[in-house]
Amino acid sequence: MTTTAAATPRPGTTEAPRRETGKESGGTLNVFSHAFLVLWVVLAAGPLIWVALTAFRPSAEILSDPAGWPAAFHWENFTNAWNKADIGRYTINSLIILAGSLTGTMLLGSMAAYVIARFTFPGNRVIFMLFAGGMMFPVILALVPLFAVMENFGLLETRPGLIIAYIAYSLPFTTFFLTSFFRTLPTGVQEAAMVDGASHTRTFFQIMLPMAKPGLVSIGIFNFLGQWNQYLLPLLLNNEETKNYVLPQGLASLAVSQGYRGDWGALFAGLTIAMLPVLVVYAVFQRQVQAGLTAGALK
Repeated sequence: MTTTAAATPRPGTTEAPRRETGKESGGTLNVFSHAFLVLWVVLAAGPLIWVALTAFRPSAEILSDPAGWPAAFHWENFTNAWNKADIGRYTINSLIILAGSLTGTMLLGSMAAYVIARFTFPGNRVIFMLFAGGMMFPVILALVPLFAVMENFGLLETRPGLIIAYIAYSLPFTTFFLTSFFRTLPTGVQEAAMVDGASHTRTFFQIMLPMAKPGLVSIGIFNFLGQWNQYLLPLLLNNEETKNYVLPQGLASLAVSQGYRGDWGALFAGLTIAMLPVLVVYAVFQRQVQAGLTAGALK
């Protein structure tokens, strides 16, 4: 007759305490990670909430108690910012320039990335490295030659000049990002379209671009943020006529002219107006941004 060993641990063994220790360490790690996430949310969202609440307060109340809660919501701050402080004009200027620069950046960047990623030709790698190297070049080093070139072509103080500068500034990262994304797309669909007689242009616009939608949305959001908040290039190329200022220029000019006797409620209202498009765009396209950033890792 045979006997079997008991399933319970022998006396003196440390198996059960080890399991309990593992659970305790895992729980401690979860508490620490959740506390860090809460702290991160407070640090990220706290200033935004403070600016939004301050936008409803009068200037005297802001100066006497900067961190206080609004005693009453003064909606006229937004009216004053939009009309009297010309935030409305600056916002429209930014939207017009952004419409041209973002469209040009996405079109040119996607076309260049598609050719680099899907076709093999002499100099392919060199062109890709030139675009990658453009991201490492500080824009401040190009300000003097950029000003000279724009002046020679008569593009200073013009919207087309600012649009071209925005496109040139955003194109390296756009091409670099989309090249990696286009390489993850399946080649079978492209080859099938070419066999059916589709031209390269039709294959790109009707087949490859729709497949690359997550990546296009992701890089589009980054370009939108960078171009919407751009201050250095407008300060160099668009600094004479106040009526042609973009929104960051207008807010900076308003802050400088405020001093301690200005309408601080209108200034914070202008900041809130500048933040709203960014928050709305990210809230609408949040899922596409996450899909675009993880698509390359999942394939």
